[in-house]
Amino acid sequence: MSRLLLPAALAALLATPTAEALPPADSTPVNDALFAQAAAASGMGEVAVSELGQKKAEDSKLKEFSEKAAADHAKMNQELAALAAKKGIALPAQLDARSQFCIQSLSGEPKDSFDACYAKAQLAIHIEAVGAFEAEAQRGRDPDLKALAEKALPKIKEHLHMLKPIVMKYENKREEGSDKSAK
Repeated sequence: MSRLLLPAALAALLATPTAEALPPADSTPVNDALFAQAAAASGMGEVAVSELGQKKAEDSKLKEFSEKAAADHAKMNQELAALAAKKGIALPAQLDARSQFCIQSLSGEPKDSFDACYAKAQLAIHIEAVGAFEAEAQRGRDPDLKALAEKALPKIKEHLHMLKPIVMKYENKREEGSDKSAK
């Protein structure tokens, strides 16, 4: 039963467009420095994970995505670093534990399952990034960081849009495989 619910939940998530939700009237501002630090950690991780995808992915769409994501996130990281330096916000200098674990986990993935696992990892990373950047864009106090988040959001959402059909392709293959083994 739960094997059927996971694909259904994933399909519902992937079919749902990313909402441009307005913040509630009584919304609490986000901490701009924490956003900058979280975005920097996530961005560094995204570049590293995407570089791994460039090396290991076999699916041409995933390779194309990996190249675009690595370049886009490297540029976003540079813009964030320059702004944070101007504002006196210290950013992390190395990958966080979550990114390190993701890379280690994906690096050990067998060749025949890497693309599916990599696509799902990228989807999770980008869903989280959209949430963080939307929060800053909507509820940040610093106008420069808000503007940076607003500028970056279309690119991050584009990455998410590129990933959804790729993840669904692998999810559908997995379902077909489990249907055949159940017979």
